[in-house]
Amino acid sequence: MNIILSHSTSPAFNLAAEEHLFSKTGEDFLFLYINEPSVIIGSNQAVLNEVDQDFCIEHDIRIVRRLSGGGAVYHDTGNLNYSFIHGKTGAPLSARFLDPVVEVLHVLDIPVEIRKRKDLWLEGYKISGTASHLSRGRELHHGTLLYDTDLQMLLKALSAEKRDMVRKATASVPSPVKNIRSYLKTRGSSPEPEQFFRQFARQMGLLLGTNHVGTFCDEEKGRIEELRRDKYAQRSWNYRM
Repeated sequence: MNIILSHSTSPAFNLAAEEHLFSKTGEDFLFLYINEPSVIIGSNQAVLNEVDQDFCIEHDIRIVRRLSGGGAVYHDTGNLNYSFIHGKTGAPLSARFLDPVVEVLHVLDIPVEIRKRKDLWLEGYKISGTASHLSRGRELHHGTLLYDTDLQMLLKALSAEKRDMVRKATASVPSPVKNIRSYLKTRGSSPEPEQFFRQFARQMGLLLGTNHVGTFCDEEKGRIEELRRDKYAQRSWNYRM
């Protein structure tokens, strides 16, 4: 499996990059990226139901729609995003894609567990939500990893005035959340986000049998940028419901 690290913090670019990798039939990827403050909504959600748009405008928080379903999530530079992209396995859709994430976090002395909604919990708090997209013989499973996210910003950005404005849209399921770093502080060691993200990537490489973390070449960046511009930066895509 190829491990790809994005050097962009643009949510529109990174979601376009996911779609680009998803289109590369016959190749398997773990894609790691960090986004600047943003709200990422599911493919079947309505912005009106999920987001405080005035708050997001005031604080320059981008709103971008992703390919996969599921609920709305808040990203910032204290949050690591992981995406597994590969050919369809034929097995029933399950939480097995989370097994390597759980194993790496356990190595880092973070005792997470998988719950029934295919998310990760730590001491009674959700620290990772996930979503999936299946199409044309390919699978995309991705998730957030709350390490040192501004939880007040998360709460306010995801506090829509009315949650049932668009009744046909998929609704998010709120959960109590917690940062991994706050847990580590009680254990006496809480590395800075950049250091923790490096540790996670290194351990994931060891688990997957590769010590090489690649990035996009100039040609791929051009293709991704075109997709970003034509789709993920467009209001017609992001606010289509």
